[in-house]
Amino acid sequence: MTGGPVHGTWEPRPAARWEDGFLSGNGHHGALVFGDPDDDRVVVTHHTLVRPNGAEHAEPPRLAAELPALQDRLLAGDLTAAEDFTDGRPMQWVQPFHPAFQIRLRRPDADARDYRRAVDFRTGEVTAATADWTSRVLVSRADDVIVQHITAPALTLDITLDHRLPHVPAALGVGHGALLTPEGAVLSLRARYPDSDRGYTGVTLVAVTGGRLSLAAPGARVEGADSVLLLTRVRRHTGDLDVTEETRALRAVLAGRTYDDLLDRHTALHRTAYERVALDLAAAPDERALPGSELLGRPGSTALLERLFAAGRYHLLSASGLLPPRLTGLWTGDWDTAWSGAFTTDANLNLQTASAAAAALPEVTEALAALVHRQLDDWRENARAIFGARGIVAPPHTDGESGLSYHFSREYPLHLWTAGADWLLKPLVDHDDTHGGHDPRTAAALAETALFYEDFLTRTDADGHLVVVPSYSPENRPAGGSWGAINAAMDLSAARHALRTAAAYHPDGAARLRALADRLPPHRTNADGALAEWAWPGLGDTYDHRHLSHLYAVWPLDEINPYDTPALAAAAHRALELRGAENDSAHGHLHHALVAARLRDGRRVGEALARVLEGDFFHASLMSAHYPRRDVYNADAAHTLPAVVIEALVQSTPDRLVLLPAPVPALPVGELRGVRTRFGAVLDLAWGPGGARAVLRPHRTHRIEVRTSSGTEPLDLVAGEDHVLTLGTW
Repeated sequence: MTGGPVHGTWEPRPAARWEDGFLSGNGHHGALVFGDPDDDRVVVTHHTLVRPNGAEHAEPPRLAAELPALQDRLLAGDLTAAEDFTDGRPMQWVQPFHPAFQIRLRRPDADARDYRRAVDFRTGEVTAATADWTSRVLVSRADDVIVQHITAPALTLDITLDHRLPHVPAALGVGHGALLTPEGAVLSLRARYPDSDRGYTGVTLVAVTGGRLSLAAPGARVEGADSVLLLTRVRRHTGDLDVTEETRALRAVLAGRTYDDLLDRHTALHRTAYERVALDLAAAPDERALPGSELLGRPGSTALLERLFAAGRYHLLSASGLLPPRLTGLWTGDWDTAWSGAFTTDANLNLQTASAAAAALPEVTEALAALVHRQLDDWRENARAIFGARGIVAPPHTDGESGLSYHFSREYPLHLWTAGADWLLKPLVDHDDTHGGHDPRTAAALAETALFYEDFLTRTDADGHLVVVPSYSPENRPAGGSWGAINAAMDLSAARHALRTAAAYHPDGAARLRALADRLPPHRTNADGALAEWAWPGLGDTYDHRHLSHLYAVWPLDEINPYDTPALAAAAHRALELRGAENDSAHGHLHHALVAARLRDGRRVGEALARVLEGDFFHASLMSAHYPRRDVYNADAAHTLPAVVIEALVQSTPDRLVLLPAPVPALPVGELRGVRTRFGAVLDLAWGPGGARAVLRPHRTHRIEVRTSSGTEPLDLVAGEDHVLTLGTW
């Protein structure tokens, strides 16, 4: 196979809205580049910029004393009892994520001919250019600074830091500062939140080559220059920030370096991570050369899928660092982001980070680990306050600061959900499998998850099985019952998996934990032959829903699969067939595809992908939306799509490799390079009409089983010795 996909995208016209802006990020700072030739704009974001709204002082409901009575009522047949299990508060939203400000560059003599904007995924650099002017932007992984370089003959610019983005609070207290420096100038914007001692400050160092610079409140004016270099950081703080110290730090980053020097320092880190994995679907060269907007108009094009795979990895890497990606990734140009622009952990964050281990992005896993470990004290409080238990319970929605569970209502009793810690820890376990060894932080968190179940799982049914009560299946309601119920399939699988995984990490207590896991009831198959969402008499299934929580045992877990549990896999497949799309959320379609891939249904994977590709979910930047027709800016589709492609081609457990488990009919030929497996090997796979060839490069010695369409064979891997597998027609 020759050639390769275009590693980037471009657009031949200005972005009319911030949602169409191109993106760069280093996991801490983000830059959203949009505007037009005479008013170039860079929106500055940072993972910690959340607006106080009183939720920073919110606590979980103190309901532990009432839990036994609730359990009694539910087990006695009062299926609506959980509707009263609340402290009466209204729904509280977490602190919302917001942009800091925009850097505006106004050009009075702009020439809009041949306007073009582009992003290079390999470097993270966003370029905007006309016939006589070029702007280059990157967010440095090496120096944690937003860098913008503008060149033009006799360049004239007005530079301002402007907080006036959509829905900015009228009472936001804003002050500007400007000071001449040896390089040119330093500009600052100080913002204080209404009714709060918290605020943030952005500082931009302006370095000018040629021409002259003057201060023009609230910014600066450059005239007749050869080039302008801007270095920007934003900090959140209480009280006042020392702008002099921030300026000194930015000058140290500059320290005689050129833009290309700063780009090289960043690229050494970014490119190494981005290029670990690549997908080549043998797309037509003329389609690969198309701009993003035109390529999106060809939803059946393999070039589009190549580009979206590359864009998904790029955006996921760029949004992950200090924290994992939010619902909007790391970017927003609006102070009123949907769902507070936070982290929803009952599907969205989990789907977005699904490819981290296989797609060789440990940076994403480490960012997720950072979110988990910084919140463990709050997770302990959730367990104590709501359930009267030791251990940890993760919240379903978080702003990244507080991990307390206070976002719930009668229709969304998210405070009853106990499976969150297991799902959030699953990628950390996958990372350990992939790299070998047990991270002590993950081991400690797993022990606390198991400790919660030891305290919580005390009720039994008539057959002596433990009962998960109360139980909640995000975000669905059973027919014949209420939102808070008993024995949701997801809760059963999460409890089993958490206990058994903790046992694997902690041999001293393994027998006790496995015995507890073995006392949980089996999954139930309903009258339709489908895996039931609630394994409890009287609770029927509600099929038309965007979430597939009940199929958690299939994906991301390996509890139900076609090889070890074929009858349950058939029931899970029937449940997938019956599942509706409800409101056409992108995460629902791609979650469907991930489950279908585990169940070896390539046709269904292809159909789910087609619904997303044909539904106008993607902006020209190849960032995505939550609903069709680019409605509600949201990163779910962009970040999840690479995981879907990989799962259709390669699946692994610590002891098993499945090659081409769910081949998509529309992808008859291709090559996937650099995938990591959970048994400690790097894999390259090429496939076509004549068969397939896989090369395994193991870094530890291990026996696995290899499953293909031809059957199952054992394979002994030796660390450092490549192994080639050749398959016939699939």
